[in-house]
Amino acid sequence: MRIKIGYELSIEVAAPTALVLMLNVHPERAGDLEQADLVRFTPNVWPHRYYDHFGNPCVRVMAPAGAFTFATEAVIRDSGLPEPWPTHALGTPVEQIPDEALGFLMPSRYCEVDQMIGVAWSHFGTATPGWGRVKAILDFVHGHLTFDYARANPLRTAKMAYEEKVGVCRDFMHLAITFCRCLNIPARYATGYLGDIGVAVVPCP
Repeated sequence: MRIKIGYELSIEVAAPTALVLMLNVHPERAGDLEQADLVRFTPNVWPHRYYDHFGNPCVRVMAPAGAFTFATEAVIRDSGLPEPWPTHALGTPVEQIPDEALGFLMPSRYCEVDQMIGVAWSHFGTATPGWGRVKAILDFVHGHLTFDYARANPLRTAKMAYEEKVGVCRDFMHLAITFCRCLNIPARYATGYLGDIGVAVVPCP
């Protein structure tokens, strides 16, 4: 299957502003691109590309004052099949977790692992370790939070989402990640394109 991917994002800034963009296909799938998904800028600026310590491709640019647009368009090859659920995944004792995964157990800006450990263990401590526990977390988060664009809050943390019982996609992810990390299950945030395959066309994004 060949899937057209891309975006066009426009912002307006009052003064020249340094930006770091994370909008490219991850290297593990870059080989499936039919052409590179290079970002185009209007007005044109000189980008600096690098990889962060997680292996994500990043682009640094200096956005000039005023309107600034960045866009790309590419075609990627894909089987079209959904990724299989890891239903046979077993829990790994914390002392056996690989060194490179330990960072995904730590608290972070939006995932207050240190403040949510008691809540996590009270909800999921008796769930079957491994896939059973992760599935219990996902089911709980899906049922506990109400999706509401009108109440989106860029400052909302996992703890706030849990207490407010509302959020947008990022809040669902942050709460699930936090619960996983509390239970010694390494977890990280991954994002991607919003697909429209099989979705009715709407007049606006």
